[in-house]
Amino acid sequence: MPAPASSPGQRTGHTDFDLIIVGAGIAGINAAYRFQTGTSRQKSSYAIFEARDAVGGTWDLFRYPGIRSDSDIFTFAFEWNAWPKKGTMASGAEIRAYINESAQKTGIYDNIRFRHKIVAANWESEHSRWAITATVPGTGGGGGGGGGGDAQLKVYYSQFMYLATGYYDYETPLSTTIPGIENFQGKVLHPQFWPKDLDYTDKDVVIIGSGATAVTMVPSMTDKAKHVTMLQRSPTYIFPLPQHGTLAQIVLFLFPRPVSHLILRTGWILQLVLMIQLCRYFPGIVRRVIRHENVKRLPAEVPWDPHFNPRYNPWEQRLCASQDGDIFAALSAGKASVVTDTISAVTEESIRLSSGTVLHPDMIVTATGLRLSFAGGMDVTVDGQHVDQSKQFLWKGTMLQDIPNLFFTIGFENASWTLGCDCAARLTVRVIEQLRDKGLEVAVPRMSASDQKTMVPRPLFSLKATYLDKVNEQLPKGGSGVWAPRTNYPVDLWKSTYGDIETNLEMS
Repeated sequence: MPAPASSPGQRTGHTDFDLIIVGAGIAGINAAYRFQTGTSRQKSSYAIFEARDAVGGTWDLFRYPGIRSDSDIFTFAFEWNAWPKKGTMASGAEIRAYINESAQKTGIYDNIRFRHKIVAANWESEHSRWAITATVPGTGGGGGGGGGGDAQLKVYYSQFMYLATGYYDYETPLSTTIPGIENFQGKVLHPQFWPKDLDYTDKDVVIIGSGATAVTMVPSMTDKAKHVTMLQRSPTYIFPLPQHGTLAQIVLFLFPRPVSHLILRTGWILQLVLMIQLCRYFPGIVRRVIRHENVKRLPAEVPWDPHFNPRYNPWEQRLCASQDGDIFAALSAGKASVVTDTISAVTEESIRLSSGTVLHPDMIVTATGLRLSFAGGMDVTVDGQHVDQSKQFLWKGTMLQDIPNLFFTIGFENASWTLGCDCAARLTVRVIEQLRDKGLEVAVPRMSASDQKTMVPRPLFSLKATYLDKVNEQLPKGGSGVWAPRTNYPVDLWKSTYGDIETNLEMS
């Protein structure tokens, strides 16, 4: 661990940037756009520090077969750059290219510092600035931001810091407890670290998991694999999503791209809000609709129960979208199957299930979740004192309690991630502008003594899922009032754009 990123007395008052954004994924690029277009000062300076050597974040890292958006692309894409294609869902490669193009056309790309991995950030109260330690490429050209080769440590100073790091650990996969998995003699793969050009032609593949990754991979791998089996402990709601809906195609035909993008984006937002309310108040009706859509696509030999009949109501966990119902098509074609059971043991050549069934895969894919990491794994301190973010409340879904000039990006659990990121970016710009208008430098969310005694902690994510339980253990807490988590995009957008930003925010 490097020494704390602090140099009291050195370069007093100096800052290299007004704002350092951590991460050049979709959240970081959006934050940069909002900052460079929303701040009034002519020479506002910012930089995006990206540990990897390309933009895209998750979409640059994940390369498993079939990777795509798990929601409609019109709400996932930036509001300020219309999605250029016609389909409802988009592949990982398309999203990666879109993020790169968005950064290039707006000049954001020139402000990205690749292979700059932040390892520590210390707030210096004496100088009202963040001292940020990063590993950067050495002058010899052989190193990378991850500390290999001749990479070196360097300290940067910034008045504000914006965390657009998501909550996935990009370097270490989730350790999955599967009895005997170490005995298996075939390949065991994790989607997060999919080998380039892996050949699975004519292989029997078992994908362990039932979430969005598994639902995506199963039909995508059937083009080459001999057979693909989705092995799940319990099922997930899967809803077929048309890739080229009739109404969407009419809108795209009638209106120029920016207008059609706005119409479709608004339509999907309203549809999502309606869907969530229906699931909340009429879960039985929604369940029957999903069952109907599933059953009419399933082959006769694959029953809906137990394979597609979850033990919970819709939206207690997030629904999985299946592009044009492709997973059902794979089942109907006999190229894929689904098994609902628990693993008793993995042997050298098989997976033995509790029911007595034995599977004989050539390859096992563990699509069972992702390892989590807050703030990209950096050590965050205030005047040298470690910050335990899990003990802090989150102010308006964007700033950490008692931490100066630090902004945090978190999306919605029940909508496209980008929507929540945009709320955070808009609010960040408003806070910075408010400080400048008042001739002040520091903003710190504070909770009153009475609120500290009575505030009931709430998880930022309320959906019932094992991986979200682990996320909530590491993330800041929600509460009520200005500390409430984001739950409704139209409401949160209004609050971020026009709402009060002074309650419980101390400025100096």
